[in-house]
Amino acid sequence: MASQAHWMLALLERLDVARVTVVAHDVGTAAAQLMAVNAPQRLRGLALLDGVYADNWAMEAIHSIREWDPAQAQRLLPVLKRRVGKSEALREMLSAYQGEDGGLRLIRAARDLDPRQTADIGERLRATGLPAAVLWGEQDDFLPIDGVGQRLAELLGTTLVRLPGGHFTPLDCPREVADALSTFVMSLPADR
Repeated sequence: MASQAHWMLALLERLDVARVTVVAHDVGTAAAQLMAVNAPQRLRGLALLDGVYADNWAMEAIHSIREWDPAQAQRLLPVLKRRVGKSEALREMLSAYQGEDGGLRLIRAARDLDPRQTADIGERLRATGLPAAVLWGEQDDFLPIDGVGQRLAELLGTTLVRLPGGHFTPLDCPREVADALSTFVMSLPADR
């Protein structure tokens, strides 16, 4: 995630974009938090959906992917679809990991996850004072709303927005996510 945060900041520089509002989901919130602590002046606001907090990255949920035999990578997607593909939209999203190449990408991504990257940034994140929104699915089985979402919202000094969905809120309840994000973005002070 540290490298993703670095590349996102480099992209902003390359595009000559001074400040952005970052919206991130799941482990992407780790990169967003690292961007915030490393370059708070580049962010107007931070919106985190069903994401990580400190060293709580729900690593147990991806243990089997991390341990998957790369020689069997093509068999990963059908198993994943059976386990988490509860909706057509989610199954479609997961199809990016189809075949041997897709399975290998997912295995590599899972093995690259490192909760130590955000384990000790809480106070630095709070000190940024960035306007923040924390949106969470009330039925998130991977990163529970009370144990993770509420703590992250408290750290960022914001109210937790509870959504009628599971972990994949952008797919579970897109209208509610869009409404909450729109409200948040409209509340941000204008850039000078």
